[in-house]
Amino acid sequence: MEDYLQGCRAALQESQPLHVVLGNEACDLDSMVSALALAFYLAKTTETEDVFVPVLNIKRSELPLRGDNVFLLQEVHIPESLLIFRDEIDLHALHQAGQLTLILVDHHVLPRSDAALEDAVAEVLDHRPIEQKHCPPCHVSVELVGSCTTLVTERILQGAPEILDRQTAALLHATIILDCVNMDLKIGKATPKDHKYVEKLEALFTDLPKRNDIFDSLQKAKFDVSGLTTEQMLRKDQKTIFRQGIKVAISAIYMDLEAFLRRPGLTADLHAFCQAHGDDALVAMAIFFNAHNEPVRQLAVFCPHAALRTTICGVLERSHSPALKLTPAPSPHPNLQAYLQGNTQVSRKKFLPLLQEALSAYFDSTTIPSGRPETAREQVDKESDGAGTSLTPGLSQDEEEPPLPPTPMNSLVDECPLDRGLPKLSAEAIFEKCSQISRSQSTAAFPSKK
Repeated sequence: MEDYLQGCRAALQESQPLHVVLGNEACDLDSMVSALALAFYLAKTTETEDVFVPVLNIKRSELPLRGDNVFLLQEVHIPESLLIFRDEIDLHALHQAGQLTLILVDHHVLPRSDAALEDAVAEVLDHRPIEQKHCPPCHVSVELVGSCTTLVTERILQGAPEILDRQTAALLHATIILDCVNMDLKIGKATPKDHKYVEKLEALFTDLPKRNDIFDSLQKAKFDVSGLTTEQMLRKDQKTIFRQGIKVAISAIYMDLEAFLRRPGLTADLHAFCQAHGDDALVAMAIFFNAHNEPVRQLAVFCPHAALRTTICGVLERSHSPALKLTPAPSPHPNLQAYLQGNTQVSRKKFLPLLQEALSAYFDSTTIPSGRPETAREQVDKESDGAGTSLTPGLSQDEEEPPLPPTPMNSLVDECPLDRGLPKLSAEAIFEKCSQISRSQSTAAFPSKK
């Protein structure tokens, strides 16, 4: 794999037709590895002089936000410098020159910004239900399995198993295990085909890491924010709401809020973040587990506009449905209010309607802050910038049609468990699941008296 990727970098220096294997805009581990492995397979098995290159559908600067991707690349000794990112290749220019053929993997609908590339799509390999109105008119292969990497593994082992080296097998194996939540039967994410190809990889390469070890390492890496800047931490898991020109960012940060507030230059970083993204206010939701494995939630409201900050904090403090049970915590800056959240069951999805209520209350009592740059008002009408934000009027991404299929139903109910597809688990969703398990274990350990 490493030698192949070196050749891909060299191919970009030449003016020639390219077959680009493109993953989705989230560029999660499944998308990245599927693109790398499928391009590798196509390059090794083509009988022509066609050049196949994998492209990660994010900017290079965004890779550090995906800790599990970075960890696995390091684990299998693939230098990040060999990868090709979306900001390093002009697909539209290639297409206009008649030199582009696209293969989409782990998605089948191009975003509006890439609509002009649709007639360059020659093939689709995905594991989500097809959106018939938007799917390109080409060969489409879709199967509802837990991981798209499973389908890539199947193609390799059925088409040319001799090309599979240990490095590529390790990428495939780890990704399927992470996507299928360690093949846990209780969670039910993995299908029989996912199990089949994990077992085949383990039979071919007996020195692959144990499932529990690689799953735990990838999960830890996904939540690790130690190497990120403040701006990267805030963008890693961010949603945005706005109403009548007021824009509020909500970022989940996976560390103790007290430690976050001690970061050097934090206030300047928060100001810069809001200014760069046109945000009037920023709410940071700290999420972590304490030494007793108990879930902890904390809040920080940053807003330079006193009236808006006071309104948001007032609504949150007085809320009874749901009751956040907030306790004020020390804050390093008058524009930032920090809280301990006593009710850890209130997730971001349940929290968002409270912010909508706060914006409504603000407009009932005052006007839009006068000191705000005009450019921010214009930005709210633009599309998402690809960093996990949503700019739909009055809504967050949580409340819109979900970008990924919901969790499948149990096979014992009437509806087919795969009718609505298979989910990917966000960091917030994983935290929620762990919180439920923690609460249920506490209840079992200390049963109520009858």
